[in-house]
This record gives sequence, C-alpha cells and structure tokens, in this order.
Amino acid sequence: MLLHGTQQESSEGLMIGNLSCQGLKHRYGTPLIIYDQALIESQAALFIQKFTSRTIQGEIAYASKAFSAVGLLSLMRTLGLSVDVSSSGELYTAVLAGFSGDKIYYHGNNKLPEELDYALDQGVSTFIIDHRQEVNLLAARLEQRKQRVNVYLRINPGIEAHTHEYIKTAKHDSKFGESIFTEDIYSIIEEILGCRWLDLQGFHSHIGSQIFAESSFFKAAAEVLDFYVDVQKRFSCTLPSMDLGGGFGVYYTDGDVPIQLESFLGNLMAYLETEIKKRGLAIKKVVLEPGRSLVCNAGSTLYTVGGTKTTYSGKNYCFVDGGMSDNPRPALYQAAYEATLANRMHEAMTTHYTIAGKLCESGDILIRDIMLPEARSGDLLLVSSTGAYTYSMASNYNRLLKPAVILVKDGISRLIVRRETLDDLIRMDVVQ
Repeated sequence: MLLHGTQQESSEGLMIGNLSCQGLKHRYGTPLIIYDQALIESQAALFIQKFTSRTIQGEIAYASKAFSAVGLLSLMRTLGLSVDVSSSGELYTAVLAGFSGDKIYYHGNNKLPEELDYALDQGVSTFIIDHRQEVNLLAARLEQRKQRVNVYLRINPGIEAHTHEYIKTAKHDSKFGESIFTEDIYSIIEEILGCRWLDLQGFHSHIGSQIFAESSFFKAAAEVLDFYVDVQKRFSCTLPSMDLGGGFGVYYTDGDVPIQLESFLGNLMAYLETEIKKRGLAIKKVVLEPGRSLVCNAGSTLYTVGGTKTTYSGKNYCFVDGGMSDNPRPALYQAAYEATLANRMHEAMTTHYTIAGKLCESGDILIRDIMLPEARSGDLLLVSSTGAYTYSMASNYNRLLKPAVILVKDGISRLIVRRETLDDLIRMDVVQ
C-alpha cells in the first residue's frame, strides 16, 4: 500500500499523525475514519500558493460534497478557503463552521424555493445558476427582498473527460448546466443581464471528477474563454470572473497517475493569464473548486477483521466490521482501493483475499483482490484514500451505525463526528 502524508511504518504498526492505528482503535473503536490534518493543510496551501498570478486572483473553494462536517469545514475556513455547497444541509454545516456568506458558492441543478430563501437569509452572495427556470425563481425571490446577488451561469462546454460515466458532467446530454452549442443559451444570458437583481460575474464549468489528463482542463478552459469572447461581442459586456470547477484526479491504486498539482496549478494559471490577455477579456478572478484532491488521500478507514472464509470455488474472503454502508463507492463506481493489515505490516503477503463487508448484499465488496498476510480475527485492516465521497455517501443500510470520524496531527487526535448510537438510528422514527 502506498503511504500518504504522515503515514509511516513502525514497531507499533502503521502510524498516522504520529499515532498508532492500534491505539486509535482502542480509543475510538472501528470502523473509524481517520483524517491526516497535516496532509489536508499542505494540500490547501499548495492550491492557494500555486494558483495565483500578478494579474489574476485565484480563489479556492472547497467542494464540500466530498466530505462535510463542522470540524472539517472549520479547518478549511482557517486555512483560507471558500466553500461550495449544493443543499441547505451543506450550507447549514458551512454556516456553523463559521463561513460568511461572501465565502460561500451555492450550487445545484434543482434549487428549491425554500433552499434559496434559506441561503439568502444566511447572506449567501453568490449563486451558480443551472438553467432558465432558476433565473426566474431566484429573481422573483430577490424582487421581494429588493436584494442583489452575484451569479454565474453554469455552462456545458462539451468536453469528454476520460472518467467513470457517472461522474462525467460536461457531456452534451449532461443534467448539469446549459450547452454553449445551443442558441437558447444567449436568451438565458440576456435574461440574466436584464435583471436588476442579478449581477452576472461570469460562467461556471465543471467537466467531471477523477480526471487524470491535464489536457482536458486546458481544452475546457479554452472553450470557456472562447465563449466569453462570443458573449462579450454579442452583449457588449465585460465579465470579471470565471469558475473552472474541480475534478483533479488522485491516487487510489497502482496504475493511477494523479494530477501533479505542484506544476499543474501554476501552468494552468499561466495559461489562463496568457489566453485572457490574448482574447482581450476583463477576467480578474478565477475560482477552482477542489474536493477529492484536498481530502481523499488524507482520509483512511480502519476496520477490524471479523473472520475469514474459503469458498468451494477457492475464493478467500476477509470479513470486516463495515462495508458498503460506510463506503458505497466500490458498488457504485467499481472504485478500487489499496489496504494493509495495520498491525502486521512487516509480515509477508501470502494470501489473495476479497475484502467483504457485513451487509446482506453480494455486492458488499470493498476490495475484490488483494494480497495480505494470512488474516486473523481481530486484525486491523486499513483502507487508504477514503477521505472523499465515503462518509458523505454513507447510509444506515441494514441499520448499521455510521462510523466515527477523527482528525489526527502531531500525536493528537480530535473527534469531529461521533459514532452513531442505536438511539441516533431511530431518532426520526415515530414510535407508537
């Protein structure tokens, strides 16, 4: 297993943040999601420091759908990031974490009237409009309040990024945004420009998630900038900002070639600076919205092995005390992970295993094929790079309890999400 951040082998087994996985299991139990705070801090600093120039302001907004908790968002705020949200729940979490309305970007392809009202009540000043009906819905609420807000229109540049079908977001038939290849988009822009309550800042685009090809981002940027030129000519307007979303690919397993952010971010900003000037555009701010690339490798999930089994066909199963309830990505996206026995890292890899959870589904498989030492009941299995889209997509299927979540750094652990209890599980049930 590739080690990330402060993960290191020691005589006590695997350490994260100078704390042993065995000690963390003893204190918090399992399943347990462990976030390496130092790695999150270094990733945030990398984005902020590298995505900047003398003529263009770079703004980094954490895509909170990757993982949203008050403790995590509070950390992101102190690191100088903005945040993007796409529901009242994500917004509520961001507000409790101390984000002011001017640091929040509100997304979503079907914003409900009550969600818009709540966002406006909380002082959110920037909305990403997805389609025409949303223009009318937002404008009507602003008219009642006599209030003006900043908006971006989400556009679809038609860039095909090589990633899983479920996380491509810029195809011609995508549910997100309005295509730049239809004439109708110009009437939407005209409607926004004609509304006294909507201040069009620019356009938002996001081509997908877990993308490894750097060229995809440059192609998308070029398409979007050409569209700015078209709009500027048609409407004699200058737009000061653009939002290029996120989707930067990260390492999960051998064979993944992640985006090298150290060089990529500077190269992207330099490209934008040149191309904006070449096209005579007035863009002074560019927003990026990383989620997975900020938190994925920083997160790991620690399980306890319950038992093993060899089937009649010869397949070896290693069962753990969680599964698709705390990490549905393998079932949804055929996602692959690396793992290790955290308490026996120095031992020889002797046995092929399929890592299976405890839920009543044949698809409850976390890892389909992995070499490990011969597993024993009570061993600790650590699955790496589970920091994005695991807890945020977790469920109570089979009425399993959601795990605890902690931050670790410099020998100190901090609980940011407590483990669910049976009382938590039925808190919404109506008991007659």
